[in-house]
Amino acid sequence: MNRRSGWKVMTRLIGLVKPLTGFMLLAVLMGLIGHLCAAFITIFGGYAVLEVLRFDTPFSLPVLLISTVVFAVARGLLRYAEQSCNHYIAFKLLALIRDKVFQALRRLCPAKLEGRDKGDLISVITSDIELLEVFYAHTISPAAIAFLFTIILCLFIGSYHWTLGVIALAAYLVVGLVIPLVTSKLSGDDGMRFRTKSGELSGFVLDSLRGLSETLQYAQGKKRLHEMNRRMDALSKDEEKMKRIAGRNGAVTNTVVLAFDLIMLFVSTLLYQSGMVNFDGVLIPTIALFSSFGPVIALANLGSTLQNTFAAGNRVLDILEETQVVEETTGYPERVFTGAEAEHVTFSYGKETILSDVSVEIPEHSVIGIVGRSGSGKSTLLKLFMRFWDVQRGSVSLSGTKVSEINTENLRNMESFVTQETHLFHDSIKNNLRIARLTATDEEIEIACKKASVHDFILTLQKGYDTPVGELGDTLSGGERQRLGLARAFLHDAPFLLLDEPTSNLDSLNEAVILKSLHEEREGKTVVLVSHRQSTMRIADTVYSVEHGRMS
Repeated sequence: MNRRSGWKVMTRLIGLVKPLTGFMLLAVLMGLIGHLCAAFITIFGGYAVLEVLRFDTPFSLPVLLISTVVFAVARGLLRYAEQSCNHYIAFKLLALIRDKVFQALRRLCPAKLEGRDKGDLISVITSDIELLEVFYAHTISPAAIAFLFTIILCLFIGSYHWTLGVIALAAYLVVGLVIPLVTSKLSGDDGMRFRTKSGELSGFVLDSLRGLSETLQYAQGKKRLHEMNRRMDALSKDEEKMKRIAGRNGAVTNTVVLAFDLIMLFVSTLLYQSGMVNFDGVLIPTIALFSSFGPVIALANLGSTLQNTFAAGNRVLDILEETQVVEETTGYPERVFTGAEAEHVTFSYGKETILSDVSVEIPEHSVIGIVGRSGSGKSTLLKLFMRFWDVQRGSVSLSGTKVSEINTENLRNMESFVTQETHLFHDSIKNNLRIARLTATDEEIEIACKKASVHDFILTLQKGYDTPVGELGDTLSGGERQRLGLARAFLHDAPFLLLDEPTSNLDSLNEAVILKSLHEEREGKTVVLVSHRQSTMRIADTVYSVEHGRMS
């Protein structure tokens, strides 16, 4: 995880506002006018008191009363409009950011997401992005409003005497800038720790739910519950610490506001006694300062909450700015599959070498078998043909062209890849199959399922092909899920079939049916079969053995 400064996170997040700049400027303008209306309600009240006491004022009493009513109504309407604008910006941007995050996840998949905690990813996509609403709706425009408001009020108060203007400026800077910075400094990495632990807790809960049956079977419920409570207690302590800092921040802010009001009253009284200002120079600046801390107090209150928000923003930016392992390829001429080959391939995950100087030739319309123990690199070789990763040395090619020089869409259309674990979405069987080819007819789906020896099973279900499979296909057995994965591959109808342990969860009868289908389809297909079963290799023309990353 990158440790960005709060300033860097803020500028990067502000950059995302560019499409909605007009709305942001409108929100700032309405907010500024609204806060000025609120402040001048009290200021005009002060002028009204002076008028009643028969001091000279710039306005008559009826004008002051009418203006106060107008300001009050305008304040309410402008406040509503400002908040509407800010929240429109916030929720529109959250939708755009989620779209960008999903695009980034697609771009990073599978290399950068393999082994990543799924619960933590869900936490980023949901709660972390949701927290950015605080920044977009309650930070950007309030900061701009506070800056402009401070300038106007300092000039107004300073018009009575420059010393009073300086006191007002000092008050606004301390409350709106110094206190938030000090609070942020005191918070340190609390926000980042909280968001990280929150993501880890989400991952732990998701993991516990998925493994509920195993937890019950082996009587590990108390242990899992104890660990969950321990993590929640740690999270609560971090949250308590942040709230304690926020509470102290509020107390300090209110104390400082009161102190500056008293300073303003004291200094203006001294100036009055020395004849440098009139009585209105005491009353109006004091009232103006007292009633004008709203915009800067809003910033002061953000000092602690922004730590949490910036931590969430940092985690979101980690995904948006992550560099992908494999760039999608475009711009090359379309290729037609005429065979595949791996030449002297060496590949490592980090420092661990998985394949070392591996070569394999896969002629068109052949069935190639690859056997070997678990962890020997068989599955990795298939992923290199899919170009989930790029090789470090050697080359992987289709139709005499390196896979890195074949358009990614073209490459995927030439290949069907069936992994050891078939992922099924929480949808019907028909829709789960149709993702292999969206235009497939019901008849084509049934033909693919017959080849995968799963058609008869589907017909026994109450809703047939419209039967929902549950989350992650939990309502089906491992063998049934695997056969649906094979049906997808048959439906995709690609000329190059990569099958990773396609019959590992099947009984001998279903294995024989599927191998028979593969043998019958071989005329228009090229098949690579990865398996540790010798029975699966019966239909292979050539069998390679992989041991410790080397081919024999």
